[in-house]
Amino acid sequence: MIKHIVFFKLKEPTAENIERTVQVLKNMDGQIPQLRSLEAGADVVRSERSYDLALIVEVDSLEELQAYQVHPAHQEVIQYINEVKDHTLAVDFEV
Repeated sequence: MIKHIVFFKLKEPTAENIERTVQVLKNMDGQIPQLRSLEAGADVVRSERSYDLALIVEVDSLEELQAYQVHPAHQEVIQYINEVKDHTLAVDFEV
């Protein structure tokens, strides 16, 4: 199994923008058959080193991760994220 973790720092990290972005990420759940699980949430600590929100996705294999990356529902999310993000970080590892 592959765990895909992405951290997002928004251009305008208002509570409204953060919550909207979390919802956009959560809306992928149930739309992409490769996803075994999906979690998204806002940072609650809000320290200087914190990112605004995170996404954690689990898929069965690297091939499934690649299929997720090109899925139309994920591509729509990427378009939205590219408009609102300042920075992202990602880590993909085998569980």
